[in-house]
Amino acid sequence: MGGGECRSNDYGAAAYWDARYSSSGSPASGGGEFFDWYQSYAALRPLLRARVPAASRVLMLGCGNSLLSEDMAKDGYKDIVNVDISSVVIEQMREKHKEIPQLTYMQMDVRDMNFFGDESFDCVLNKGTLDAMMCADDAPDGASKMLAEVARLLRPHGIYLLITYGAPKERVPPLSQAGCSWSIALYIMPTPRYQLKMSKGAPQPTMEEVALREDGQLPPDYVLKDPESHFIYICHKLAVKEDNCRDSEPEETANTN
Repeated sequence: MGGGECRSNDYGAAAYWDARYSSSGSPASGGGEFFDWYQSYAALRPLLRARVPAASRVLMLGCGNSLLSEDMAKDGYKDIVNVDISSVVIEQMREKHKEIPQLTYMQMDVRDMNFFGDESFDCVLNKGTLDAMMCADDAPDGASKMLAEVARLLRPHGIYLLITYGAPKERVPPLSQAGCSWSIALYIMPTPRYQLKMSKGAPQPTMEEVALREDGQLPPDYVLKDPESHFIYICHKLAVKEDNCRDSEPEETANTN
């Protein structure tokens, strides 16, 4: 999914991911190997520790077989609920982490998380899952359903932390249509491969905060150091709970940012 490109696979289908996690030849398979899309916890730690208190109740969307949740638990995070559409990977990760009580694993479609009540989480973490949903057969509708669920599940002032290949021109519009008002801060981080190349073998994670324009877009003169950089959106849910945080009629969406 590098560079925001979509392939022919249905990334929103359980069957696709079950097959992938069952295949020992896949980089995201369950054959004893674990795989982190985009960035590791070590690279993301400064931002997470600054923005997400360890006592937060965290929801990890599309957890896959990433070690992000495990690393967060080892670093003091107390309550991380991991969901994924693949029952195969959920069973794999549940078995791997059965001795870590801070981690819970549930098979779930992120487009419908009615199992959880409104305002159940302080933080929702999404590392690559929105990108996958934007490549699903039901895109962009499925992605919109997921974002509406995120808005519903977050407590006022809660944080939706989105890590994606999508630049603001591609990601701010669906965030704005998700049915909830956000205050958005943007960080841009080069890929690990680029960092390794530029550091000549001793990579140092570099993360740059970039002020968005009033329309939510990058400054016109901004140039990416790494064309395949990851965009990290820190979306704060505004305190006022609006009716349009759910699927609503068009005339009720006028106050969405």
